[in-house]
Amino acid sequence: MTSSLTSLLQPRSIAIVGVSAEARSLGGFVLDNLERFGYAGDIHLVSRNATEVRGRPCVKSVSELPEGVDVAVLTIPESAVLATLHECGARGVRSVVVFAAGYAEAGEEGRRKQDALAAAAARHGIALAGPNCMGLTNFRDGIPLTFETVDRYPGSEVPGVSIVAQSGAMANNIRESLIGRGLPITCAVSTGNEAVLTLEDYIEHFIADRSTRVIAVYAEQIRRPQKFLELARQAREAGKPIVLSMIGRSERAREAAQSHTGALTGDYATACALLRAEAVVVTETIDELFDVLPILLRHPQPPDAGLAFVTGSGAMKNVALDLAQDLGLDLPAFTDATVQALQAMLPGYAVSENPLDYTTVAVRDPALMGTLIDAVAADPQCGCLIVSQMGGSAMNQRDKAQYMVPAVARADKPAALVIMGDDGPLAPELLQAARDSGVPFFRSPDRAMRAMALVRAYGRALQELRQEGRRTQAASLPPVREAFPEGGTVAEYRGKAWLAQAGLPVPRGALATDVEAAVHIARDIGYPVVIKAQAAALPHKSDAGGVIVGIADEAALRAAWDRLVANVKQARPGLVLDGVLVEAMGRKGVELVVGARRDPLWGPVVIVGLGGVWIEVLKDVRLLPADADEAQVLRELDRLKAAAMLKGLRGQPPVDLRAVARVVTLVGDVMRTVPQVREIDINPVMASEDGVVALDALVVCDPGEEGQA
Repeated sequence: MTSSLTSLLQPRSIAIVGVSAEARSLGGFVLDNLERFGYAGDIHLVSRNATEVRGRPCVKSVSELPEGVDVAVLTIPESAVLATLHECGARGVRSVVVFAAGYAEAGEEGRRKQDALAAAAARHGIALAGPNCMGLTNFRDGIPLTFETVDRYPGSEVPGVSIVAQSGAMANNIRESLIGRGLPITCAVSTGNEAVLTLEDYIEHFIADRSTRVIAVYAEQIRRPQKFLELARQAREAGKPIVLSMIGRSERAREAAQSHTGALTGDYATACALLRAEAVVVTETIDELFDVLPILLRHPQPPDAGLAFVTGSGAMKNVALDLAQDLGLDLPAFTDATVQALQAMLPGYAVSENPLDYTTVAVRDPALMGTLIDAVAADPQCGCLIVSQMGGSAMNQRDKAQYMVPAVARADKPAALVIMGDDGPLAPELLQAARDSGVPFFRSPDRAMRAMALVRAYGRALQELRQEGRRTQAASLPPVREAFPEGGTVAEYRGKAWLAQAGLPVPRGALATDVEAAVHIARDIGYPVVIKAQAAALPHKSDAGGVIVGIADEAALRAAWDRLVANVKQARPGLVLDGVLVEAMGRKGVELVVGARRDPLWGPVVIVGLGGVWIEVLKDVRLLPADADEAQVLRELDRLKAAAMLKGLRGQPPVDLRAVARVVTLVGDVMRTVPQVREIDINPVMASEDGVVALDALVVCDPGEEGQA
């Protein structure tokens, strides 16, 4: 689709269909923009009522246009769009922009209209932008194809940011943020409902575009997830960060997206896990999107090292320590050489550590600010830098403009300057120095640190992806259709036995269909034992009183059998059990969960975290791609809030983390190589210093052959 986008983004000829002499018409606004930008290509006007507009001749229909116009901008009502699109196809128009709304965002009837547009575009080979979009502006080449009033922006002569947003308003917000900071913009695109051209098509174009250095994306739905992930890999290889803001964390946001752009949003957590695994910078807030762009624009390939924080305030030093902990942003110790250099410049009461509070030494010798910052910026332990100070008096601000700003600009690593004080006035000299330097400039240390945490995570992801390969090992298992021909939810004893064949450690035990068989099994494996009711229709056995633990001898087993059967009968009248699973009691350890699910759009993702009852209470879990290797799993285990429990807490021995990682990769292998498996939930996995054992397992498969028919 990249070749088709050239006619849309860099057209040599443009037709405005539906133009009128009315001052505030959509067609008039498009023409205004083109004239204001000094567009040098051919402009053709189509109007049913006017013979000329602003001295430019008009034709009455698309059929009168010259053959092969690059792009037609349809500023007409929805009712006329489809017929006009066919006319464009007949005249060989290469691409079309549709502003009109009333399509998929408006319900099923609108979706049928949108499908008809897509079919017509496909029939004629037209690259269709929209519908329900605000168009686009190519700032680099001076081509505005939008009804929003825009001005030519001088900051587009160097490689800059290309914006792709499903919301026109959000595309404009990102654009205005960049303009406000004086940053270069290459192109801004509003994709709307994406009947034909999607986010992925534009991203692919911008990856290949030499004038694009960073790609900013706002998405309400990623319609082609696998293509997006492949493009993320291509962007990474091209050294171009993709910074993505994506809605969908809340149920109401997902519902609003459907009404806004006809989106049917996939699972947000799954999408984020897989995108971040491909080094996409996924932001949680719009501010983060705004704030990370200027940093990555200067340093699109940040190093894999922590943050150096420099301030002249002890209070700000403490704030930085708290924020860094909250954000998972490491503040590495300075090297001995850096400490010695700082000690030579600072008074004895100052502590030469990271974060650095250089106290008030710059009041008497303002040039010292620059020397101190240079010393910290040169430290090899630190991969990024934030300098955060108050503005102070007019004299202090002039000092900062002369010494602090140039020093931050000299840093050969991602760096940001913060002048605190919120909306407090700043000296013109300081503002001008900051703008001229190109240094990312903030009034909020919180925003600067949140942005730098994303840059730090991006640098770490790049390094990890350089070091590791993708896991390709296949799971060795009997075909799922043979093991579970009926599909659906599989009873624990069957799912666990199936996974055990791939190497999942499970307790010794067997299924009993009567109490005598249970007694025989218990004698064979040894007491104490646990018994669990088994049926595919009873996945949550404990809720029905279907699990009894700590059974010490035969008499207790017989009594427990009767109690379990009575519990299930009362809770689930009429349920027929396959039997009762008798297993050796699990050893003590930390209860973890290892699971996986197959998202219909994004594919499989695995999960590991604190299990048992804690999973619902604390939700302390990490998501990984199904092809994650053991090294990736170990890193994610270390990022759990409960990581200290796994390393040995209060005299407890540490958990065998490699054994946990092996279970996670095993589950990932199953999900990658057995596409009929929809979900796996192993909870709890009891982890100890001696290894792991899966005490329960739930497997859900696609419906069997009979169910599929």
